[in-house]
Amino acid sequence: MSITVTTWSLEQTSSADLRPAAEPSGEVRIVRSEVPSAEFSRFLYTAVGGDIHWTDRLGLTYAQWDEAVNRPGVETWVAYEKGTPAGYIELEAQEEGVVEIVYFGLIPAFRGRRIGGHLLSYGTARAWDLADRWPGRPPTKRVWLHTCSKDGPHAMDNYRKRGFTLFDTKVEEEPEAVAPGPWPGARG
Repeated sequence: MSITVTTWSLEQTSSADLRPAAEPSGEVRIVRSEVPSAEFSRFLYTAVGGDIHWTDRLGLTYAQWDEAVNRPGVETWVAYEKGTPAGYIELEAQEEGVVEIVYFGLIPAFRGRRIGGHLLSYGTARAWDLADRWPGRPPTKRVWLHTCSKDGPHAMDNYRKRGFTLFDTKVEEEPEAVAPGPWPGARG
């Protein structure tokens, strides 16, 4: 069996494109994970993406994962609610002032609480000022990402509300697979 998956690529070409979301009520902080950690990155990846079919990194060895999070220009920003990780955004500096939002999302128990729009706004702003933290990198000229029909039902709306515009759409058939989940029975 296969499923049809639509992938949309979106971008901002100016920091003026960013339309920030309101901050959520309550105690929510966003902190850069300044010490790259393969273990912490894998935890965030599986906790956020387990129910929405994130599988591209699951086959990586520890060394490969460690290399991915330790590349110059890669940053992980984590949203915490009352000290508990709620979600994250991973940025990757690319050539010629381009920054990709490689991963973004919330742990299922934290969805629907207005944290996602705030995290996306904050993380996108950090993509725009990434060169300030990485001497020798050119200023950011473009921030881009992709999302797909397997992602959460509010993903595309969130990206558009933050000022991202569509620049490419692809439709492909993929083998149908059960979402790996962070572990069986995890609540969503």
